Amino acid sequence: MSELSRRVAQAICAARKTVALTGAGISAESGIPTFRDPGGLWDRYDPEEYATIEAFRRNPAKVWQMMKDFTALKTARPNPAHIGLAQLEHMGLLHCIITQNVDNLHQAAGSRNVIEFHGNMRQVICQRCGTVLPLDEISLDTLPPYCKCGGVFKPAGVFFGEPIPPQALTRAYEAARTCDLMLVIGTSAVVYPAADIPVVAKQAGAQVIEINPECTDLTGRISDLIIQDKAGVVIPQILAAINAMAS
Repeated sequence: MSELSRRVAQAICAARKTVALTGAGISAESGIPTFRDPGGLWDRYDPEEYATIEAFRRNPAKVWQMMKDFTALKTARPNPAHIGLAQLEHMGLLHCIITQNVDNLHQAAGSRNVIEFHGNMRQVICQRCGTVLPLDEISLDTLPPYCKCGGVFKPAGVFFGEPIPPQALTRAYEAARTCDLMLVIGTSAVVYPAADIPVVAKQAGAQVIEINPECTDLTGRISDLIIQDKAGVVIPQILAAINAMAS
């Protein structure tokens, strides 16, 4: 166990309200490819053709074909980082998770207070009547899938050109303004407005700690500390340190 993990454990135990912001890096350890890294989703699919709301409206079947090919979204399971964050919440040491991810893995791990900043690709929403269903409950044999009302189902994640869901935006910024410790885990902090969330926390007086294999735009400017390692390694170490402190 590293000394940095012990320091983070102490910070969590001392904090009044801890909030986590998670990005694609935490789910990459579950086999879900990141979007921007080499070999990521945007190396295979041009986001202008597949990930904008205009592209979906123009050719929903084409966008659904990408979703059908994205089998990792259906088969991925929570990894030790997801599970560890859920345990921190159950212990009363983590107020909420703000996630940029659309894979539902935090909820699958047992986290209850999850703010889905970019929606959830494991759900679909009818573009006509607004019905929301789990992705597993619709057939993808014919694309695009249609609702009973005749409307086209769209993945419930936020596409480029769509606004952040208002409730998620409000809740995320409120959590950032009122926490005194923010854990920034597995995000490159380049996608806005999500990248502003740690800045809001810092400006409100919070300590910001990064857990990420690589440095980001936040490192040394916004964050007070960075542990350069995978979240699936670090989060269990932090939990072990907290348990050792309590024993």
